[in-house]
Amino acid sequence: MYNSDTELLFPPRIIPALRNLRGARWQKLIDRIDESDEMSPEKVAFVLMMVRINGCASCNADSFRAMHGCTQCAKQAIRRIKETDKEIKETLESATQEVIQYLELKS
Repeated sequence: MYNSDTELLFPPRIIPALRNLRGARWQKLIDRIDESDEMSPEKVAFVLMMVRINGCASCNADSFRAMHGCTQCAKQAIRRIKETDKEIKETLESATQEVIQYLELKS
């Protein structure tokens, strides 16, 4: 079964759909990320963070997650997170630093 909402890794197009799943700090974060440039280090870091949270690397076409699609998978993963919005923001900041360091090594 193929779901048109299923991709190999977390797609940035899903970011706005995650906005109302948590508190005000999360909503501001999502708004900022969604409005940023597609290749901004912070947006790339958000995708990296979501790939890790969702377990995208272990997803495959036959998995329950893939059958439901990336949007539902991401929403469920965000709902299940036990960390506070502040802790998630700190995780994003760490991922942003990883992305920046990687980009500096590549240039």
